[in-house]
Amino acid sequence: MKRRVIAAVTGILLALVGAVMVLSYAAGADQRALAGTKTTPVLVATKLIPQGTPSERLVGLVTVKELPALAVTSGAVASLTELAGRVAADDVHPGEQVISARFADPTSLAATQSVKVPAGMQQVAVSLDSQRVMGGRLKAGDTVGVFLSASKRTHLALHKVLVSDVQGGVAAPAAEGSGSAAAPAGTVMVTLVLNAANAERVIWAAEFGTIWLSLEPAVAPQTGTGIVTEGNVLR
Repeated sequence: MKRRVIAAVTGILLALVGAVMVLSYAAGADQRALAGTKTTPVLVATKLIPQGTPSERLVGLVTVKELPALAVTSGAVASLTELAGRVAADDVHPGEQVISARFADPTSLAATQSVKVPAGMQQVAVSLDSQRVMGGRLKAGDTVGVFLSASKRTHLALHKVLVSDVQGGVAAPAAEGSGSAAAPAGTVMVTLVLNAANAERVIWAAEFGTIWLSLEPAVAPQTGTGIVTEGNVLR
């Protein structure tokens, strides 16, 4: 009996030692692979870096990795100081190297996002939580559906409304000296292009109800909607 117990304990200990050795070998695989190879430190995205993200907000979104020199992309940077004062010109996905050319001056990015407002239309800015604005992923030039809620009723009241400006979220910050107010912390400021009657409806909802926006491209159908209430939400 004692021999069986000793044999069982010995087997468990051997298994644990083997597992530790395998893990140690795997942990050192990268170092062994790079042994004798010239490497270069490079910033690599660990999380999605959305377009418009300022360089000072990249902490926690990137890490420094030692890569073989032959694998380093031209223009890759090793430090955030090399991107000071710039913002992401487009999305940088996890695993991608951070390249200087993909970061631009905020004012130049804002210029590329400018939208021509049709004559006779008004612009109304509303401040919304990011979840009400596609997680803050809207940008100037997008068209949105505007859901208005009041008295426990919700309706997709306006279709394909043009967005002329976005501040906060992942949009580029306002140009210095432009007079634009920064969006409050945790919110996104969205400017909608509306006629006078619809501007009244949106402002009323902002004052006395709630607003939710959806990304509504030109090809999105507009049929099948109606006023949703407690009585028909589960229809």
